Amino acid sequence: QVQLVESGGGLVQAGSSLRLSCTASGRTFRNYVMGWFRQAPGKEREFVAVIGWNGGSTYYTDSVKGRFTIARDNAKNTLSLQMNSLKPEDTAVYYCGAGTTWDGNIRKISAYDYWGQGTQVTVSS
Repeated sequence: QVQLVESGGGLVQAGSSLRLSCTASGRTFRNYVMGWFRQAPGKEREFVAVIGWNGGSTYYTDSVKGRFTIARDNAKNTLSLQMNSLKPEDTAVYYCGAGTTWDGNIRKISAYDYWGQGTQVTVSS
């Protein structure tokens, strides 16, 4: 198993920045594709970004391209999401997930085997 713990959420004003972290323990972190998802109140959990095993490949949902940056440090078993130019519509609980395969389903929740408990991000206008 992989245990994932997110941190770094908070309440910020529109236009601000936040950096989320996800710390992994258990099985070898570098063996997993890592993704960030978010869930706003009353909405389904949605894909935000994903990064490949060695960090060489990344993919973002259109709404965060150019504003968010996903990164990983395999030596420290950490995943991060740098979020700049935050908007009120970015308000959600953010979750990190770990999966073993990068294929056409990488944007789907079902592609990930392990999840953290989430961290709240609230962006005020």
